[in-house]
Amino acid sequence: MTEKTNGRAPQLPLGFVPEPRTVAIDQLLPSRKPPVAVQASKKFEQLLASIEAIGLIEPLTVGPPDASSGQHVLLDGHLRLLAVQILQWTHVPILVATDDEGYTYNARVNRLSTIQETYMLRRAVERGVSSARLAQALSVDVSLIQKKVSQLDGLCPEVLDLLKDQVFATGVGPTLKKMKPTRQIECAELMLAANNFSRSYAQALLLATPAALLVEADKPSKLAGVSKEQMQKMENEMASLRRQYKLVEQTYGQDVLNLVLARGYLAKLLANEAVHRYLRQHHAELLEEFESIVRTESLEA
Repeated sequence: MTEKTNGRAPQLPLGFVPEPRTVAIDQLLPSRKPPVAVQASKKFEQLLASIEAIGLIEPLTVGPPDASSGQHVLLDGHLRLLAVQILQWTHVPILVATDDEGYTYNARVNRLSTIQETYMLRRAVERGVSSARLAQALSVDVSLIQKKVSQLDGLCPEVLDLLKDQVFATGVGPTLKKMKPTRQIECAELMLAANNFSRSYAQALLLATPAALLVEADKPSKLAGVSKEQMQKMENEMASLRRQYKLVEQTYGQDVLNLVLARGYLAKLLANEAVHRYLRQHHAELLEEFESIVRTESLEA
């Protein structure tokens, strides 16, 4: 039963002091060294550009101050500290943790999907933030920001729903929108089934798309070194793959149920000592396969 105080549930203690503070950088003691090559990475380059353009969004997480020196042990934010040191900051915002755990919500959040990122960039542009400012904050070329903002244009709602949780290449959207909505949905399903969201795979699906399913049907897809006969063969193979995918999709649930029931039956069968002994004496290879099935914990390869 939940304990209550004056009709209200008791307030849980926080893992850190909620009010940020500002301290001198020389009052922070890193608990580990950043990797040697981290400054040359694209991730660090973007972090540095973001802090330079819009400041530090998430304060550093530190432990309580040392009683004698007043210094704080840095629990989380070593790359951010390195970045502000390069930018020659003298002070930095901190959150003081009440225990020794390097907690940060940023370490427990899922990364943005491509569609979520696009919506955020669009919202920023609509609110007056220039593409140049966004490019500077993210350390990318302005043209890439413009491509990201428009990459969902022309995609049908069903495709956006299918890909809403995925991270896919910038060229995927422009490739899919060359197809009619029904074909867009088919290709999105194939990409999900293959777990492949690269631009090259999207272009392969485009090349295997019949002209009747293209937005510009009178403008056939071309690929250097590929003949019309090879293109036709690719289209036929893709259509066959689509039919097989649909067939598997329709029977998958029943197949999984049958396999689970079969595994349970075999486990009960092998638990019978007489049956186990008979199989071991007369059908050792069959027993090995049965035991392998019983040991299976997941149907995924």
